[in-house]
Amino acid sequence: MPADPAPSADLSLDALTTPVAWSDAAGSLTGCNLAFSRWFGIGVRRLLGWPLAGLDADGRLALAVARAGGDEAPLRMRRMRLRYADGEERFADLWLSRRDDGGWLLEAHPVDEFPGDDPALLLPSALSASLKGLAHELRNPLAGLKGASQLLARRIDDRDARELIELIDSEVERLTGLVDRLLTPAPPRPHAPLNIHAVLERVLRLAEADAGWAVRLVRDYDPSLPEFAGDADRLMQAVWNLARNAIEAGANHVHLRTRVEHGARVGDSAHPIALRLEIIDDGRGVPEELAEQLFLPLVSGRAEGSGLGLALAQQVAREHRGSLTYRSRPGHTVFTLLLPMHIEDHASAETGA
Repeated sequence: MPADPAPSADLSLDALTTPVAWSDAAGSLTGCNLAFSRWFGIGVRRLLGWPLAGLDADGRLALAVARAGGDEAPLRMRRMRLRYADGEERFADLWLSRRDDGGWLLEAHPVDEFPGDDPALLLPSALSASLKGLAHELRNPLAGLKGASQLLARRIDDRDARELIELIDSEVERLTGLVDRLLTPAPPRPHAPLNIHAVLERVLRLAEADAGWAVRLVRDYDPSLPEFAGDADRLMQAVWNLARNAIEAGANHVHLRTRVEHGARVGDSAHPIALRLEIIDDGRGVPEELAEQLFLPLVSGRAEGSGLGLALAQQVAREHRGSLTYRSRPGHTVFTLLLPMHIEDHASAETGA
């Protein structure tokens, strides 16, 4: 960051695409560049006089500034949630540095969503042992379900009913495989070419069987998406967990949207092309008290929830060198899977090779 520019006199800040604002020694905003105003969607004059710490939705900024006292070392605040009077939220990493007059210069690096902490780094060994115990207990009920579905299949001739029985069979087999992997971890299976929309159709069949007519499921697919290498079963499990969370959060509409994203960034890595898969719902949203811990195992917003679905979904994203992020407010929640695709796959799909 610049050492200490004089923002009020330096028109070059308006040429920056990075949002920048500055305050007086009392912590009130005295100006901002055009990028900051546009990012917040509010005119510069309306921002003047607003408390700098008042932009922070969680109170972390005020605490950090108070602790800094007269220290002139720059402050870095990661994953800040900012909110203005309109109630809309913005997410950004912030840099703050002292100005000569005792005020603050704030530089914002916007992000669209909260990233989730990596559960692999936070999962204690005791919890791992508990999950293995849970997996062991699930084996017998799954075997019972498999046997019951096979008996039903022999007695029922109705086509629709048999289709539902086949769905039960495939889900029992998938869950049995998941339990086996928890009990005896094995190296990930080699990735194979897959059509993501075929995976999503499997999710929609499960969602329709689970929610019935209570939820409207909407497809918003990008037909230009090429096949790419991945694990169809694992991706299906991840998306189904996200869709089921939306249904259980009281959503009336759940959208599954796919898009090609060029020049995608996942962490510190850049990728020429990626799949952006969004699960969008109009349910209650993520409770504020869970926002920072949502991807940790056993964290759930429901009394009957296991809190394992999101941790598993993030693990699947990581297996595909991708990321799982979200943004949420009541009535509008979006979980985003960003999965890099090999550029060769995209080129071969376009040329028909």
